[in-house]
Amino acid sequence: MCEEFKLLKQGAEAKLLVCNYLGKPTLIKERFQKNYRHPDLDQTITKERIKNEARSIVRCKTIGVKTPTLYLVDFERRRIYMQHFENSITAKDFIINTKKLETGDGSANFNMLCQKIGETVRKLHENSIIHGDLTTSNILLIDKNPASKDVKYLEQDNIELVMIDFGLSHTASNAEDMGVDLYVLERAIISTHNDCPDLFPRILECYQNIKTMNKSYNIKEVINKFEEVRVRGRKRTMVG
Repeated sequence: MCEEFKLLKQGAEAKLLVCNYLGKPTLIKERFQKNYRHPDLDQTITKERIKNEARSIVRCKTIGVKTPTLYLVDFERRRIYMQHFENSITAKDFIINTKKLETGDGSANFNMLCQKIGETVRKLHENSIIHGDLTTSNILLIDKNPASKDVKYLEQDNIELVMIDFGLSHTASNAEDMGVDLYVLERAIISTHNDCPDLFPRILECYQNIKTMNKSYNIKEVINKFEEVRVRGRKRTMVG
């Protein structure tokens, strides 16, 4: 099915392999077996996480959030086969590159990215999808023009945002989980982009300013919960 597996990345929970599957560039996420857990428990947990990730990827597509196309779920091998965006850049690297420009197009691209991230996270939450690991490394930017080769500096009119890595995702409609999701994003941005103090405030502003399409979604409650979570986080940091 796949030829010439190539290791792309390896983390604590899984490794990422790339190959051609049915003639298409494919990314394989293979979860590790945890030997410290009972085999039956490990299998149950791993299967449930794979299910959650696959469901979130598919559900995102139904609400208009771009994610990799799902090709195959293999529970036996602990694998998910999905679309591999060969010509892409992470939001993390895009921000770093844009920061170097500082003015002009750099500023416009920066504002555009904040708008897109804020809108996308809001859309996820309005549809009860909690990402669980919102970082700028888990957001890809691709060029709408497939003929383009260099994605280092994308033009704002051609940028499309892709959400990836739903390994910790779940469905929930409560404001607490959404607030935690926002807090995770804030902490990730502070840690990775401490030279961009305006980045998260702009994203949060865009998140808040979108007109809701879901009457059961309460933006004020979500922001209040986010502030509560933020205070708790600061207290833990002070206590150590």
